[in-house]
Amino acid sequence: MFHGLHLKHTSSQNLYAFSDADWAGNRDDYTSTLAHVTFYGGNPISWKSFKQKVVARSSTKAEYRALASASAEVLWLSSLLYELHVSLPTIPTIYCDNLDATYLTVNPVFHSRMKHIAIDIHFAEIMSEIKIFGFNMFPLKIS
Repeated sequence: MFHGLHLKHTSSQNLYAFSDADWAGNRDDYTSTLAHVTFYGGNPISWKSFKQKVVARSSTKAEYRALASASAEVLWLSSLLYELHVSLPTIPTIYCDNLDATYLTVNPVFHSRMKHIAIDIHFAEIMSEIKIFGFNMFPLKIS
């Protein structure tokens, strides 16, 4: 009764998402858990949390896969809102707490050890270039 999602009426129609990864958080097989949550007008409308199938050898790779998953979700939701004749006042924003993953989105630098995530990098780079949505850092709070 006292827990749950509280949806509020708001005049904002902004679409934004947060993505994150728990790099090698599973101590049994050292896989990462990836997650993203999407908000419309300040209310959560979708979320996903999943265990990565392969071991990421760096936090940047794990975070970038989470960022690519969030990008696909925001793209799908933007398309859905467009079909419903809902116009967004600004381009959607995706927040990520990993500086390297954010930099890769804006200025991808390919490297022989990163070829396996090249598709994710190209997808997010293209979405950023054609202004489908933007990417920003959010401050990491340590408690």
